[in-house]
Amino acid sequence: MRFIPANATPTGPFEGPEKLLEIWFAPSPADIPGSSGHRDGLRRVPREVWEDMLDIVKCKILSVIQGTETDAYLLSESSLFVSPHRLILKTCGTTLNLLGVPRILEIARDHASLPTVYRLFYSRKAFMFPERQLGPHRDWREEIDFLDRIFPGGAAYTIGKVNGDHWLLYITTPGEENADGGTRPNTPSERAINGVDEEADTPGLDDPPAVDLTDELSHDYTIEILMTQLSPSACSHFMTSDHIPEAEELEPTSHALALSQEIGINELFPSHLTTLDAYSFQPCGYSSNALLKWRDDAGTNPARNGEGYYTIHVTPESGWSYASFECNVPLPTRPSEQAKHIPDLKTLIRRVVNIFQPGRLTLTLFVSSEGNNNAEEDGESAVEAAQRAFKTALTMPRGKLGVSASAEPARTDGFSGVYKRTDKINYEFGGYDLAFATFELRS
Repeated sequence: MRFIPANATPTGPFEGPEKLLEIWFAPSPADIPGSSGHRDGLRRVPREVWEDMLDIVKCKILSVIQGTETDAYLLSESSLFVSPHRLILKTCGTTLNLLGVPRILEIARDHASLPTVYRLFYSRKAFMFPERQLGPHRDWREEIDFLDRIFPGGAAYTIGKVNGDHWLLYITTPGEENADGGTRPNTPSERAINGVDEEADTPGLDDPPAVDLTDELSHDYTIEILMTQLSPSACSHFMTSDHIPEAEELEPTSHALALSQEIGINELFPSHLTTLDAYSFQPCGYSSNALLKWRDDAGTNPARNGEGYYTIHVTPESGWSYASFECNVPLPTRPSEQAKHIPDLKTLIRRVVNIFQPGRLTLTLFVSSEGNNNAEEDGESAVEAAQRAFKTALTMPRGKLGVSASAEPARTDGFSGVYKRTDKINYEFGGYDLAFATFELRS
């Protein structure tokens, strides 16, 4: 998932794990002053202004799809999503993600009349090659110090094994007295911090009542599947130079869309709900953004989200192979008629894992506490249900999941997909809850 000019050659290993920055300037599009719909706020910023910011970060725009609620930019190093009230910047390699923050704040103030930050999130998996990073990204402490200078009320966490697979998070929390979106970047507030490693969940086929978050209006939901040690057969699809005759020139978008169809990426969500943008890199690598209309009334009510995204990025080289999947569409924890053919969490995990066949993977579900608390009324919180779904999807043989074979891509190349869980942590933050788990493939 990197841009390499045709006359250049790769220089050493490539850092697949991304730096993920998410900045909210208001709780929803409806909270933007003078808003009249989903095309106001940050979506009014011209493309060339975003390109100016991305020059600081050291990446380029390759293409863009415009949805009813979000603009999805495919970048030379991952993705940029722009909604009226929120920006998500995800970059890999040695990009300088955090150096773009001051410019983003200027753009929001000057071009969208959004002078204050409601919430900020910055997260990443542990780097494979930290010594290759530049600027504040050379060390987690440097990244924290950089953000603290802009957001003095922020808090930083390391989740997972410090000497193994772990996930890093920096988060700011709006003060209760200004919960309407007028929060200053440095507003302090009390946080409920409760790291819990619960092991009392031996899942079976009889799941508890489904936690279906698709009926909630105001919660925020993001699932990430971060995969390493991809199987050689899975990586081979993304070795572009092996599939393009020397006399032919690669057409990056058409090749990537055909590949998406071939290996089952098009089948992750119903095609009639999905607009897919994809790009094949040369000599290797793949990126895609998709916009998903998961509500029939998407785009009609600024206070009600109805369009989400997923994004996939693949670095297939042996020795540092990596693939990431991220999605913000609320998923039920088991099949539900209310979900309008949106896959449940277990089914989606199996679909993604069967495509990339990783030796190791990290899963995170980040959900706003309101959605988590509402789910508790049905007897199980969203993060508890997610942990159960993670384990059931990955540690049980395919035939015992209650998932039909047609629900998964047919091309698995003999891949069993049976894992053992190596870590499980639930966290409560200020306004958000996290389910974190790591797995490795059973031999």
